[in-house]
Amino acid sequence: MEKITVETSVKAPLEKVWNFWTAPDHIVKWNNASDDWHTPKADNDLRPGGKFSSRMEAKDGSMGFDFWGIYNEVKPHELITYTMGDGRKASLHFTQSAEGTETKIVETFDAEE
Repeated sequence: MEKITVETSVKAPLEKVWNFWTAPDHIVKWNNASDDWHTPKADNDLRPGGKFSSRMEAKDGSMGFDFWGIYNEVKPHELITYTMGDGRKASLHFTQSAEGTETKIVETFDAEE
């Protein structure tokens, strides 16, 4: 299966980035495919075997979908691996800069077939 990797850097300390990435009250504020979409609901049981889910919807109400998965591994402030509802695998690696002012996030996941 082909894999896709997305990498970004956030100008914030690792602990803050981790919290914004994993806390449902933050997820609903940033998890948008575009300005025409929003995430009205998110749940997150951040532990191995725990489930995450979010509902993404077009703001005009024309369409929406649920995204969910089960965590395989969670190393706080370092690594998250999970299996999506459709069976694809994903991993997220978080790395803080030496200065502690920037966090790099690398996400790799199986492409849809």
